[in-house]
Amino acid sequence: MKQIKPTLEKITPNFGSSLLVKKHVEFLKTNTPFWHFHPEIELVYVNKGRGKRHIGNHISYFNNSQLVLIGSNLPHVGYIDRLTTNGSETLIQFKPDFLGEHFFKIPEMLPIEALFERAKKGVRFNIDIKQRIGAKIEQLAEIDGAERIIAFLDILKDLANTDDYTLLNANGFAFETIPQDSNKIEIIYKHINEHFQEHISLDEIAELVSMTVPAFCRYFKKSTGKTFTKLVNEYRVVHATKLLAESTMSIADISFECGFNNFSHFNKLFNKITGKSASKYRSEMKNLIQ
Repeated sequence: MKQIKPTLEKITPNFGSSLLVKKHVEFLKTNTPFWHFHPEIELVYVNKGRGKRHIGNHISYFNNSQLVLIGSNLPHVGYIDRLTTNGSETLIQFKPDFLGEHFFKIPEMLPIEALFERAKKGVRFNIDIKQRIGAKIEQLAEIDGAERIIAFLDILKDLANTDDYTLLNANGFAFETIPQDSNKIEIIYKHINEHFQEHISLDEIAELVSMTVPAFCRYFKKSTGKTFTKLVNEYRVVHATKLLAESTMSIADISFECGFNNFSHFNKLFNKITGKSASKYRSEMKNLIQ
């Protein structure tokens, strides 16, 4: 069976620039998220915003801010629920050889080359480095030319030299990067994102992409490395982490709100996926400053 690919996105920097830098200060509801990849490396900094990240096989919810580096051709999709007062999202996209084929191979640049290699698994930078360079990233949107390149190299140097990070997709998630029909995966992820709070049967999702249930199950496991049920449950648990952090709903009510019809099953899955109980997660989030 032919493996369906995510969408190949074509990225074009502004004329006279080797970097694409975009800064949003308002929540763009018109931007429909889609499962995609591109040869450019992507650095995303969200300051005072909340949402969901899906990078390779990794799914999680971020609260208040995030700083992630997504490597070349690593499939991803991001959903920002909202930007809070004075919040912003800054996106930087660049080719690994944007300064020439051999620039990052000289001895002084090898740590940055190693950073680009780590980025193939998706990197989430933690609070210390995020606080230290967040303002520098936002300032890139205000400068251009050589000044922007020099400032960006300084940011890359800081990211390359820190150990304050987590690999999001440590087990790897490989797609061939030949652009092919990616419609099925995009339809599946869109349907999950919109209906994970409801029961989604295998018959329903298989019919949506015009496949038999056995063929769909084989295809989905081969394409994502997970069963359909496991991925839907991860979406539900991620949504539960959002509600635990933001709402005063009881944990039992949260479990049902997220699509679980058995509270015991929810507790077991939440602990398995996050490594802690829902009550402990809520307690930790109350004291967490990101």
